[in-house]
Amino acid sequence: MDAADARARSDEVAVLIPAAGRGRRLGGRPKQFRVLGEHPVLVQVLLSFERHPAVGHAVVAAPKDRVAEVTDRVRAEGLGVLTAVVGGGDSRQASVRHALRAVPDPVNRVLVHDAARPFVAAAQVTAVLQAVRTDGAASLAVPVADTLRRGDGDRFGDTVSREDLHRMQTPQGFRRQWLEQAHRHASSADVTATDDVALVQRMDHDVVPVAGSRRNFKITTPDDWMLAQQLWPAWKDAPERFRLSSSAST
Repeated sequence: MDAADARARSDEVAVLIPAAGRGRRLGGRPKQFRVLGEHPVLVQVLLSFERHPAVGHAVVAAPKDRVAEVTDRVRAEGLGVLTAVVGGGDSRQASVRHALRAVPDPVNRVLVHDAARPFVAAAQVTAVLQAVRTDGAASLAVPVADTLRRGDGDRFGDTVSREDLHRMQTPQGFRRQWLEQAHRHASSADVTATDDVALVQRMDHDVVPVAGSRRNFKITTPDDWMLAQQLWPAWKDAPERFRLSSSAST
């Protein structure tokens, strides 16, 4: 399949990138605007989806006071996948809702991906999209490997079974109708959640897990930022992360 055919089919898929957070836990410049390699983290994330032939649209939700600045910065990269930069909300959930409104009509599958999660592999995006096509909703996740134990700050309490527990990652993917329905319900019922999987589950839709990777971590703390800087040189020189199977444009 040539590039033109891939891009024509990609109109079915959009990725929403909530990037309006202030990054208080990391401190200083918001993490999505820090330079990693040659570009800000947000641009590196967009470049990952630019290279994926199944993704035809990207909508970024930026801080309300930086929409023009972010638009100019990302458009300067010549990203064909970028459809719009919109003002985000006071929460991640609100930012996703704002971005969802800017998704073009032909799109029927929607991904949501963290702006500070630059180490996502093309094969993982493909796997999520395939699962959405067959099951309606899916998310990358990694089984919890560490021992979990309750504690009150002064002493440890009970050990918590880690069986069937997962660390959630992004992208999370959904049938567009399901995600829109979930956000409408959340707004009308004043429901909040930390990710879109929880909102979609409240509508009685099942969400299937797709194997993630520990490399696909979210930059949140100073230690995360240091690790990202250490990993990036090897990551950018590993083109196999963008190699797609014949079903990659699913």
